[in-house]
Amino acid sequence: MSDSTPLPPPAFLTKYKEKVAPALQASRKYANVHQIPQIEKIVVNTCVSASIDTKLALEDAVKEITAITGQKPIRTKSKVSIANFKLRENQEIGAKVTLRGRIMWEFLERLIVAALPRIRDFRGVSNRAFDGRGSYTLGVKDHTIFPEIELDKVKRTIGMDVTIVTSAPTNEEARELLALLGMPFTERKQQAATAAAEPAVAGKN
Repeated sequence: MSDSTPLPPPAFLTKYKEKVAPALQASRKYANVHQIPQIEKIVVNTCVSASIDTKLALEDAVKEITAITGQKPIRTKSKVSIANFKLRENQEIGAKVTLRGRIMWEFLERLIVAALPRIRDFRGVSNRAFDGRGSYTLGVKDHTIFPEIELDKVKRTIGMDVTIVTSAPTNEEARELLALLGMPFTERKQQAATAAAEPAVAGKN
């Protein structure tokens, strides 16, 4: 086989084109195919400012995020100084990577199919983490749920935010897009029951 043989499209991209997009168009009655919501990019962000040794922790974070996403992140810096946290303005405190195209679809598949199911006592992800502008943010407390991480080489646990940016104009359309792709949202009845059992919190919507 020639080295120039093109790679097959990512499985999740094929799923989107063949199943998800037609289902969205039928459900929402979009008049134009360009109205059908799609995934635009995924941003993975982590912060290590609370670490005792920020420099070493950041080096580890960059290495682990690269392994998880397949793309080297940029280092993010603090915007202000906070004396109580020994934080200086413009100090490197985190890492962020923006995924698009093939690498984005492949990461999304690994997240949904391989990583999330490895969370202990996993019952689904929240329905509420949409921003009203087509984005959904998922907090990951432990990066070792990703199969790319070799547990015996992990020095410290890294948390991260995964923001999936879509072209959907509403939360409901974004949710339907991600649900059709397989995002394991918590059933709303179950989520409502859980919320009802919790004590009221001031300022909670």
